[in-house]
Amino acid sequence: MAMKIVILEDNVDRQAVMRACLADRFYTFDAHFFDDSCEMIRFLETHLTDTVVIALDNDLELKPGPDGRMIDPGSGCHVAEFLAARPPVCPVVIHTTNSNAAVSIEETLRAAGWKTRRVVPFDDMNWINTDWFFAIRRALVGPIRRSRSGATHE
Repeated sequence: MAMKIVILEDNVDRQAVMRACLADRFYTFDAHFFDDSCEMIRFLETHLTDTVVIALDNDLELKPGPDGRMIDPGSGCHVAEFLAARPPVCPVVIHTTNSNAAVSIEETLRAAGWKTRRVVPFDDMNWINTDWFFAIRRALVGPIRRSRSGATHE
């Protein structure tokens, strides 16, 4: 069973950069993207134990419904509340510019024993290949260790 990276991100351009970054460097993992918190929660209800890292945006754009009315896709806070009711299985990377929501997500998850990392988006999408990728990498493989000789080890 392939291990999964599960990402809540509603912006298709950011998704594309994230997909390319993951495909280039973590092609052995299955990346699953969601633009709706309820859809992500449904997926996690079945696949949480196969998940190695979760990444959460918070402020998701309204989506047009079949009748022309807008649908609220929820938020990263909704997913954090779902996760907090379950035993921690993997790290969670929070990537939102909404500071209040990021703090809320982090507090909710940490109180339930989940490990978190925070990434603050900046400079259009350049943060994805630098800060976001670094946080995902650290979540997957841990910190780089230095030996007594000064060499680095993954």
